Amino acid sequence: MAPGPILGAFLSSIDLDALSGVNQLVVLRAQQRQLSHDQARLLATMASVVDAVADECEMDLDHAMGLADAADAAATEIRAALLLTRRAADRELEFALELRRRLPRVQAALASGLIDRRRAGILVWDTLHLAVAESRAVVEQVLDDAAALTTGQLRARIRRLCMAADPGEARRRYAAAVDSTDAGTANLTGMNLPADRVAEIRDRIEQIARSLRGSGETRSIDQLRADVYLDLLAGTVSDPKYDTGRRGVIDLQLDVETLVELADTPGELAGYGPVIADVARRVVAEHTGAEWRYTVTSPDSGAVIACGITGRRPVAGQRRAVQTRNPTCVFPGCRMPATHSDLDHRTPHARGGDTAVDNLAPLCRHDHCAKHAYGWTYRRLPNDDIEWTNPLGRATVVPAGGNRSP
Repeated sequence: MAPGPILGAFLSSIDLDALSGVNQLVVLRAQQRQLSHDQARLLATMASVVDAVADECEMDLDHAMGLADAADAAATEIRAALLLTRRAADRELEFALELRRRLPRVQAALASGLIDRRRAGILVWDTLHLAVAESRAVVEQVLDDAAALTTGQLRARIRRLCMAADPGEARRRYAAAVDSTDAGTANLTGMNLPADRVAEIRDRIEQIARSLRGSGETRSIDQLRADVYLDLLAGTVSDPKYDTGRRGVIDLQLDVETLVELADTPGELAGYGPVIADVARRVVAEHTGAEWRYTVTSPDSGAVIACGITGRRPVAGQRRAVQTRNPTCVFPGCRMPATHSDLDHRTPHARGGDTAVDNLAPLCRHDHCAKHAYGWTYRRLPNDDIEWTNPLGRATVVPAGGNRSP
């Protein structure tokens, strides 16, 4: 049966336990076709959100800048609607747009259940370096056989066809890969490390990397983080620009019963997630030179009972109060620590908004810009939840504690 509403309804009525093993495999293949069909519709809907946002914000999709702005705004909408990370939303939307604009035949094959999402991904991403006409020509040569090939076989065939389609480009890519290999790259990983120490180190790397961004700096933020990481490990940190004025920050929340060892409720490290009670208590008790921030909450209501800093460098009271109330960026799904976020005026200062705790909330730089660029608004509810409204009128509520792990 072709995938669609009828097959979907039929599959939902099947009692798998009543089937033989052979017939369960028949159902499995049908379920894969139906899943591919539904995924194609989901991706098409994502792409259509770009059109809706462009119409709402009067963006011109015929120009590259307008299309980029519309895609960024749409990714923000998708991220909030599906509670995705920013990177996941960007990647999913890029995939959807590549299917719609560059490889509609792959979109149709996915919708008809002839190929699955994995094969569609190989057809899209492994031809991305080619011009549109060439990528379509490569896909036409392999699409009919794609369902009968493993993903490894499909990728190898596409690589061969891409080399034949543009030998000059293939030589350039090969030379670049060889140069990269000659440069010598490797991985250095620390596994199963104490979460509180990792949070401190990660925060310090982030501080230094962000402090290096500025005039004349050509490295991306990820490249800066990598260079700082290696310099710190190698001990080559004598350059004054590496001195940000403070150590790494640990921002911890735990309930009072756990603090006094009457309970073992996990604590919460902002930007990391839950940590066991023993680690949470140790963070409060010890001082290793970092700036340790802690927040003690009621185990029943979650209300803040006390907060403090064990380090020697004080911070502004307003900023600390806002960060205590919302330890992460308050945009839906964002887990950027408040310590790395801007303080946003809910009512803009230019329109009479006070620089007061009740009018401030942490927003990471991306979401702060997105709020102003794309017309998102929010309001604080009586229980301290934050209700966001997107430009299309859809409301999303972020709990009072922010985007912490549930």
